[in-house]
Amino acid sequence: MLRKLLDSVEPQFHKGGRLERFYPLYEATDTFLYTPGSVTAGASHVRDSVDLKRIMSIVVLSLAGTIAMAMYNTGLQANLSIESGSQPLANWQTAAMGAMGLPFASNDLIACIVHGALYFLPVTLVVYTVGGTLEGLFAQIRRHEINEGFLVTGMLIPLILPPAIPLWQVAVGTAFGVVIGKEIFGGTGMNILNPALVARAFLFFAYPAYMSGEVWVAAAPTAATPDAYTGATYLAATTVAGVDALQGLSFMDAFIGFIPGSMGETSALACLAGAILLIVTGVGSWRIMAGVTLGTIAMAMTLNAIGSTTNPYFNVPFWWHMVLGGWAFGTVYMATDPVSAAQTNSGRWIFGVLVGVLTVLIRVVNPAYPEGVMLAILLMNVFAPTIDFFVVRSNVRRRRLREVT
Repeated sequence: MLRKLLDSVEPQFHKGGRLERFYPLYEATDTFLYTPGSVTAGASHVRDSVDLKRIMSIVVLSLAGTIAMAMYNTGLQANLSIESGSQPLANWQTAAMGAMGLPFASNDLIACIVHGALYFLPVTLVVYTVGGTLEGLFAQIRRHEINEGFLVTGMLIPLILPPAIPLWQVAVGTAFGVVIGKEIFGGTGMNILNPALVARAFLFFAYPAYMSGEVWVAAAPTAATPDAYTGATYLAATTVAGVDALQGLSFMDAFIGFIPGSMGETSALACLAGAILLIVTGVGSWRIMAGVTLGTIAMAMTLNAIGSTTNPYFNVPFWWHMVLGGWAFGTVYMATDPVSAAQTNSGRWIFGVLVGVLTVLIRVVNPAYPEGVMLAILLMNVFAPTIDFFVVRSNVRRRRLREVT
């Protein structure tokens, strides 16, 4: 029925039709629901049926686990904090929980999911509203069709944000990420930086009070800390106490994601499941993921061997780096961005290893930024074309030498 409706109104969108100015919107709707915006006249050079829509759909499917954990763990951490003696925040989410008759109970699966969804879904709605509007506006200005490029970016941004961030900051950060990180370069496929990370970086530096790692913690208020509803993440705590800050944390809890943090970054298990799907389908580069892993292990073990009497972060082993903060999420979904990452196979290895090395260096040597993954990936996005340039030159030189000999 929808197909027939689109076909019946199509002439009105073409040149001379009453709705000619809205042709990009019609084309985007048809492309998103049915076929790619452009098709080949012949099949001599077609290798497979994968197009942008299918790639984006696979990435979104791989994010299902992190989305589920984002809603559950956000509600879990909020309910744990309230159970520990903190007062619920005086906001509409708390009022909605009361109106639905749901308890602030950490052992109630539905209560945790609903409570977390009340924080996650509004952020997602704001991101898609602002980002989608800007995408449509730039498509109209350039007379381009609206593609599915923002489908994944719009899902990544909420997952890398803290749960209680004000929605107006979400809107501002999304607008900055879309315009400065993507549209000024020409749109989808032409950006040199990951738009979601650009949005995160902007919010991190513009509003550090909301992005510095203060999250809900399950700790009762004291005279020294009367408001125990928020506190530093485990990753931030290691900058002060090193591995001793992790004594009360179960590695399995950290791996599964039952710890405070940004909404979608806490579960290394969910990211691992997504990584398997991306690798099997060929959408995500296993070379980049493996490179980040090797770089992280090598740099962490090097710093462990060097040691430090003034910086306890030197003693944190590599396996804790991999389950704390956004390491797993950044490795699987950010570093493997097919547009802003290296394009050559050798370049992907180099790109990934350097991301892993820089992540540990930024975390340990510069504890003012305990996360490190975001800055490491953005920095390597800038150098990705340079890496590919030298890889290609090396390949050309090697082939010439083979011809001579």
